[in-house]
Amino acid sequence: MTAVKGGANRPGDNASMDSRLFKNLLIATLLTVGFAHTASADIWKWTDAHGKIHFVNTLKPIYTWVEDGKVFFADTPGHEDAVSVELVWHSTGDDVEAAAEEEQRKAHDKWAYVGETPEERLERENAEKYYCNRAKEIYESYKQAPRLYKTNEAGVREYLSDEEAAQTLAETEARVAELCDY
Repeated sequence: MTAVKGGANRPGDNASMDSRLFKNLLIATLLTVGFAHTASADIWKWTDAHGKIHFVNTLKPIYTWVEDGKVFFADTPGHEDAVSVELVWHSTGDDVEAAAEEEQRKAHDKWAYVGETPEERLERENAEKYYCNRAKEIYESYKQAPRLYKTNEAGVREYLSDEEAAQTLAETEARVAELCDY
């Protein structure tokens, strides 16, 4: 009987080789899956107090608050009125700008009313913007005025009491919110 050099015919060698091959294949698979998982990110969205949608690619907490009619946000609750936002999953990926553009395109492509043509929609949206801006202008002028008044039928100014002025301001602010979708 002739012996084969290298001992390839030794008992257990094939099992040992299969075991090493399986281990190497398992390690390569786990590394591939692990890297593929870490390379993939998710995009999350949240809506601020004025209805504006924001996109992020992290699950880190976000806090928001409104001050002087402006919306602020941060990653720490550093303001006394700060509240944590609800992050809603949007899509897989990490391109936040592309997600925002896609959302804006989807919103633009939708017609608000059944049967409304793009021209009618544009006309309606322009009218809505006009009335929103006009309501804001009126509200700001009321806030800046030293005293509010109404003109009676005879054309004479009748100044409002502090209570009436406060009520008029509140009603005007509500109208701004209604017309501007706040």
